[in-house]
Amino acid sequence: MPTTSTPESASRRSLLKGAAIAGAGLAAAGASANSAAAKTQASVHAAKLAGDRLVTKDGASLYFKDWGTGPAVVFSHGYPLSSDAWEDQMFFLLQNGYRVIAHDRRGFGRSSQPSSGYDYDTFADDLAQLVEALDLREATFVGHSMGGGEVARYVARHGQRRVAKVAFVSSVTPFLLKTATNPNGAPKELFDTFRAAVQANRSQWNLDVTAPYYSFNRPGAHVSEGLRESYWRQGQTTGFLAAYHALGAFSETDFRDDLKKITVPALVVHGSDDQIVPLEISAKLTAGLLPHAKLIVYEGGSHGLLHVDKDRLNADLLAFLRG
Repeated sequence: MPTTSTPESASRRSLLKGAAIAGAGLAAAGASANSAAAKTQASVHAAKLAGDRLVTKDGASLYFKDWGTGPAVVFSHGYPLSSDAWEDQMFFLLQNGYRVIAHDRRGFGRSSQPSSGYDYDTFADDLAQLVEALDLREATFVGHSMGGGEVARYVARHGQRRVAKVAFVSSVTPFLLKTATNPNGAPKELFDTFRAAVQANRSQWNLDVTAPYYSFNRPGAHVSEGLRESYWRQGQTTGFLAAYHALGAFSETDFRDDLKKITVPALVVHGSDDQIVPLEISAKLTAGLLPHAKLIVYEGGSHGLLHVDKDRLNADLLAFLRG
């Protein structure tokens, strides 16, 4: 894998370093969610399990891990990673008596790379098909980064009948894009720049972004080359179409109404030094839209909490599950 940066990549690092964001009525709400779930139920029953694969109704093949027995915890990974990103949390919770499930989103990791379906309605429906096929009940859903949006859209479209709790870690929710109703968001031109970087040299982009992702660009930071290489490997395994189109999906999707439909207990965890999805426009607003949310801020924490602060995150997740 590459280990050095070109002048062009250094320029992109400078852009990343200065960027704010990368990539990057309760009863009425319940009734609305149930209605959405009824509309999508037919698609759920079309899914087929085959070993560690789920073949969706439109023919996509999704790789997933399903370890252990006990209460189910379902993980949704961030961009541009795969289910491997959750291995520390999955192993820890497995040792503590939980059944842990994580899939590679379509186009990511070991899942197939279809030509379409890189939007949150499809991501949520894929997740629903997996949950139904495994017959998971009273499950806790945990989403990191763009996976937080997947959890929110899943509840909005499929209801809470299989959901006990939800957790958002460094999540892109509620809305990243600057609009008339979201004046503190980032301009579309910023995300256009990121898409251009992916198209120009995706391999270098996946290496460069690890600096702000893990706050390795801060003075005195302990840089882990192993983490950088793991991120790079997972990012390169993701298909080009997913890498390109998912940037638009997580940056331009408004999850505010989705979050309002979540009434189960929620945990929101975020780092105060998240350079990818800044705390002020994400976790604080997300927690404010959830009626039963607990917000935990890791002082100095980066976007990559699940790796850099894995022991603390593991403990917080376990306490939330047992609470």
